[in-house]
Amino acid sequence: MTTEGRFLAAVKACGDDAALSHYAAACFYGWLKYNGRPVDVTCRTRRRRPGIKTHETDVLERELVRQILVTPRLRTIVDLSRVEDERTVKRALRQAKFTEDELQQLPRTGLIGGIVDLSAAHTASGNEDFVLDLVLKAGFVHPRVNAPYQLPGQTYYPDLWWPDVRLIVEVDSREFHDGPIDQRDDLDRQAWLEAEGERVLRTTKAQVERDPPRFLARLTQAGAPQTRPAQTQL
Repeated sequence: MTTEGRFLAAVKACGDDAALSHYAAACFYGWLKYNGRPVDVTCRTRRRRPGIKTHETDVLERELVRQILVTPRLRTIVDLSRVEDERTVKRALRQAKFTEDELQQLPRTGLIGGIVDLSAAHTASGNEDFVLDLVLKAGFVHPRVNAPYQLPGQTYYPDLWWPDVRLIVEVDSREFHDGPIDQRDDLDRQAWLEAEGERVLRTTKAQVERDPPRFLARLTQAGAPQTRPAQTQL
């Protein structure tokens, strides 16, 4: 059975007043990767089913998406914030790509409030999440995150980019930068960018985590704009 098949079966097993919700709904929307855990379903009445984690509610918001009744996107992220840790909620929120109007509808309390106030920018990995949060907490201007940059014959998406000072930060990872072809492509792209006047700082989450002051000092020396003096002791 496919994952969506499991989700559909779980909702139907809980009766007419039920909807896919919480972690399962976030996976259904493509914000998170399903890991085989019991399927979250929210119901108006108390239900107990094997392989299903039920949640009770007096007000059940739901909509039909790809033939499955699921809680709406905003309701899903709020529900998720009540049962998951900050890293999971942050990942889902940034992948959701909510509009500014939608973000304004989210509560400014709990996990969601802290994440939205820091940044709900669409990052491509947990590594980028970590580095972006550090950059913002340290007092640097919010960079563009995975914004399109036109190269000859292709569109490139810098991890963090301050176009006004022509500075790019790439957060390398084994998943995307470990093979010899990937590394050669990175070097070729960096050479082209530097020839065009861009400066490219490469790092990894492990390097930043091991020595945050050193990374922040590199940013400062490279001219990354600041809203306040950078806090190198974090």
